[in-house]
Amino acid sequence: MLVTLDRLRLLTKVKQPIKKRRKFTADFKSKVALEALREQQPIHEIAKRYQVHASQVTEWKKALQGNASSVFEGTSAKHDEALKQKRKEDQLFKQIGQLKVEVDFLKDSCDQLGVVIPEDELR
Repeated sequence: MLVTLDRLRLLTKVKQPIKKRRKFTADFKSKVALEALREQQPIHEIAKRYQVHASQVTEWKKALQGNASSVFEGTSAKHDEALKQKRKEDQLFKQIGQLKVEVDFLKDSCDQLGVVIPEDELR
């Protein structure tokens, strides 16, 4: 039986296991990004040392540069934003409650007057 070279390659080919996607911690990303930000070494060397792709290092560096100001935002700014959000939420809940009371009142009034409202119009 003659085996062709192509057939032999197919028979001996070993399947590689599928690699799982790596997940990096925020500490690791910040460490790599800070090192890239210092610019003491080229990006490709940093990437090689940490075993990540150079484009990933560049992306983390840009993210660090873009969000660096948030480190210096005081807790009062965050607290003010949370307080503003809470007030808006309370206002909306109050409005929902008021509308529910009005709908219930109108339903009761219609029942007393004998006005029939189809269920599909009550939405």
